[in-house]
Amino acid sequence: MIEHISDTARWVAVYRALESERPDALFNDPFAALLAGEAGRGMAEAMPGGTPFVGWAVVVRTKLIDDVILRLVREERLDGVVNLAAGLDTRPYRLDLPADFRWIEVDLPGITDYKEAKLAGQTPVCRLERLRLDLARDDERERLLKRLGGELRRALVLTEGILMYLTVDQVEGLAADLLAQPGLAFWMQDYVDERLLKVLNVVWRRVLGRADSQFRFFSEEGLRFFSNRGWKTREYLPLVEHAGRLKRDLPLGPLVRAAEKISPLGLARKSSGILLLQK
Repeated sequence: MIEHISDTARWVAVYRALESERPDALFNDPFAALLAGEAGRGMAEAMPGGTPFVGWAVVVRTKLIDDVILRLVREERLDGVVNLAAGLDTRPYRLDLPADFRWIEVDLPGITDYKEAKLAGQTPVCRLERLRLDLARDDERERLLKRLGGELRRALVLTEGILMYLTVDQVEGLAADLLAQPGLAFWMQDYVDERLLKVLNVVWRRVLGRADSQFRFFSEEGLRFFSNRGWKTREYLPLVEHAGRLKRDLPLGPLVRAAEKISPLGLARKSSGILLLQK
């Protein structure tokens, strides 16, 4: 059973490891299996429909986020990434980033200590900094973002796999904190709408276990939630569309896309994707 949000990092690492083993892998994460460990593999096996459903989504979102980051580094001259709730992400070790590029990871002490121990002796490709912080502590988070927003000129904030565990009020507070810092120019996240989150809470209730590991970001505003709070949508990449292009389709993916073409609602397209925001 998943006891804490941090546990999901090991579970997600399993799918990155499986993808990396494929001869046609979309990315290579050489540390994913090590970081996932037996605990991560046990979580993945326990999830109802885990590998077919979650696996494709993790792989597609990872690839899309990789590509967007590299494109922004080239086209927007980013000088840093701030990865909030970084978990077991290894992009500063595996992406083709400039040596002087700043990559700042922020997460709880427990998961950060575990990651540092496992990756001891490995060399990142850029300037990697790890900060230990509970993002739920509003005052400490605000102080940190203010400091980073002053140090960085044009940075991307990444919140991958975390917003769905927060309440609407918590996401609203984070959106305001980030908007207030001029140096934090872009914000990228994996967006999941409330309908899908509620379904997943029911399907995965037994494994998600404790309340802090259940999904809570339920907003009827959908993708407008962020534009209604001062952010501009730069790009939205629906997973269901890009999964087919990347040949990592979800179960019944072609059928879902065919239905989308004749449906005015576009529910699958809106249900999950990579959302890039800018000021």
